[in-house]
Amino acid sequence: MNAPRLDRSPAVSSPTWAEVSLDALRQNFRAVQRHVGENVSVCAVVKADAYGHGAAPCAQALESEGAPWFGITGTEEAMALRRAGITARLLLMTGIWKGEEDEVVANRLTPVVWEPWHVERLEKAAQRRKTLLPVHLKIDTGMTRLGASKEALPNLCETIASSQHLRLEGVSTHFASVRDPEKTRKQAALFEECLVVLHASGLWPALVHMANSAAILARSETWKTMVRPGIALYGYSRTPVTGSTQPGDVTPPPLRPVLSWKTRVIALKEVAAGQAVGYGETFVTQERSRIAVLPVGYADGFHRLLSNRGRVIVRGEYAPVAGRVSMDLTTVDVSQIPAVEVGDEVTLIGESNGKTVDAREHARICETIPYEILCSISKRVPRIYVGT
Repeated sequence: MNAPRLDRSPAVSSPTWAEVSLDALRQNFRAVQRHVGENVSVCAVVKADAYGHGAAPCAQALESEGAPWFGITGTEEAMALRRAGITARLLLMTGIWKGEEDEVVANRLTPVVWEPWHVERLEKAAQRRKTLLPVHLKIDTGMTRLGASKEALPNLCETIASSQHLRLEGVSTHFASVRDPEKTRKQAALFEECLVVLHASGLWPALVHMANSAAILARSETWKTMVRPGIALYGYSRTPVTGSTQPGDVTPPPLRPVLSWKTRVIALKEVAAGQAVGYGETFVTQERSRIAVLPVGYADGFHRLLSNRGRVIVRGEYAPVAGRVSMDLTTVDVSQIPAVEVGDEVTLIGESNGKTVDAREHARICETIPYEILCSISKRVPRIYVGT
């Protein structure tokens, strides 16, 4: 299917927009591939609209870079990629729901399975289409979320092994806390025990994967034959892991943040000392001040917790958020930047004149993680794709 390519023109009419660097995305993918080696397959995770970056254009760029796999959540995300012309393998990382099995088989999706009914329904769907469907088995080694327990494996493996229309191509697990080396080692050891159970059942899946971004960047013993980078592709990693002297630890590759978020000054207010700014009067000027109004708020994903705590970059200088972030507008104090004018570009996330505000800084202020910051940038903020 030859789908039209998405418009990647840098032109934008909105005063608030996000720029997604496809060059940085490609560079991060290459860095991860070099890091794990050419014999390890890379499944690029583009679930949740590529962590807010735009799944279709990101997948298009990564597929042209050679990405053989994409990890997604649910058939809707999978079909959006197929409609965008993506022909690479698509891994349904959270499995299937009843009634989706025919769509999965028809569109060459690769589901994760861990329940007997997954296997039974997919077997029947593949039989109806007279095809052989590859599946991946998910094992719960301590995340206590999705996956089969070690105790449930013998019966499940017997069901899979007896299938005439399913092929166990892969087996996976997911780490709960890579920053805890002992917990990670215990999960990895249990996973190895589960592989023994599979082998005893005559199942030898070619793709064995458990490493997410944190494990990819820090623990080479977890790489196996496939890895699943998510946040690393978009230029971020979690806080440094502990136990850096443990065997197998590696130096992470350099990564470039892919997304920059920008807006413009739409109004300037000359404010006398003692004047309250914004809802709840949480900010009161201590002297004569200059307040810039920005057309961005929590409805756009600029978190309310940044009120009186966050900062932006305008004319190459930091300007603090002054007052509460509202639904559509944010006010910042530009008293120390007298040259600011209406129409000036403002960096919410990104780099300008050697100064940086990134998603990690927002996450620290909001007591969350960069993943949530990036995924929270709403659909009403247009994404502009730059690079090839």
